[in-house]
Amino acid sequence: MTGQPSSAVLVLTFCIAEALLMAGFALVPSLLPQLSQRWSLSATAGGWLGGIFFLGYILAVPVLVSLTDRIDARRIYLAGATVSALALAGFASFADGLASGLCWWWLAGLGLAGTYMPGLKALTDRLPVAVQARGTAFYTATFGVGAGLSYLWIGLLQERLPWPGLFAIAAVCAALSMLLVWCGIAPGKPLAAMPVGHSHWRSVLGDRRILAFCGGYFGHNWELFGFRAWLVAYLTWTHARTPDSWTAMPGLIAALATFLAVPASILGNEGAQHWGRGRWLQAVMPLSGVLAVVVGFSGSQSGRVLVPLLLVYAASMNLDSAALTAGLLTETSPEKRGTALALYSSIGFAGACIGPIAFGVALDAFGRSLQAGWTAAFLTLACGVGFGRWAIGRIGAAPPPTHVS
Repeated sequence: MTGQPSSAVLVLTFCIAEALLMAGFALVPSLLPQLSQRWSLSATAGGWLGGIFFLGYILAVPVLVSLTDRIDARRIYLAGATVSALALAGFASFADGLASGLCWWWLAGLGLAGTYMPGLKALTDRLPVAVQARGTAFYTATFGVGAGLSYLWIGLLQERLPWPGLFAIAAVCAALSMLLVWCGIAPGKPLAAMPVGHSHWRSVLGDRRILAFCGGYFGHNWELFGFRAWLVAYLTWTHARTPDSWTAMPGLIAALATFLAVPASILGNEGAQHWGRGRWLQAVMPLSGVLAVVVGFSGSQSGRVLVPLLLVYAASMNLDSAALTAGLLTETSPEKRGTALALYSSIGFAGACIGPIAFGVALDAFGRSLQAGWTAAFLTLACGVGFGRWAIGRIGAAPPPTHVS
């Protein structure tokens, strides 16, 4: 291509590429009951297998995203998508236990670090300022589309294909994502050399508004990814305890729960723009925390009660997603956005790493086969989003931004 496409085509291209890249996202959560049995994993070990993906993410993202202030983020995306494809192919070919599974799934998380936020930066760098917030909302909501599609196709095929075959399919999708961006998005104009040294990082770390958004994202991801990592296992447990047609297809329910992130995230950003970002976030984050507690005590309910409750909870925990990310982008000056996104991603996905592990530890501590264990596990999700609500409350104590784009 010799020029950039229209804003709508740009957003669509990056969203399709993101959805393809996300095809393998739900592999470990969806296959966790099977892998736990095959590899004799405790709940804590299962939590580590789910969380290690995000450990790979947070170790790589500070470097990769901060580089987008100096080089075209498209180049980083292409490299990250390639790593994702190789990691998924490696899991399919060589993972035969916890140790090897951890290594390959960690590498897949590193691939996500090179695609998710760099993809957002590549998109917003090519969009007019007036549509950046809305483009961000669609892009971040597509994370939920990709994750939902991942749960859906894996749930439909895992009874028909061996699990290595599922990883191989996801590897092909990651390769297609790379090819789409390579062919469909022209390289950006050379960026002015901007120093990203200690002084640049200090200016970001000293901005209390940026830190507040980072803390909110930490709590959001703790809750969201703790929930997603264990949702299929939870539904499998409830169905084994009390067989019910509502819980007979946990992969489908997990897909529906994840798809709800899309309208919830987009509507959440619109609500934040209408009623004020701080006010909106401080209202919706406690709502999902309360619902986490309610779900935690509802494991003995019938499927016709539990499943709708889970879906409402899944929607509520995404009302803050795009509002947080768009808030960070619009309230950060352009020369600091890459570094701010690097910090935001690192802190936020540290929560994504901790959430599944804390959930698994609670299960082991209180009984994986007992209602008390699952109640305690869901309470850890409420703790995560509670921290996020506290962090967002600090925005009111911070000085207003000096630049809004």
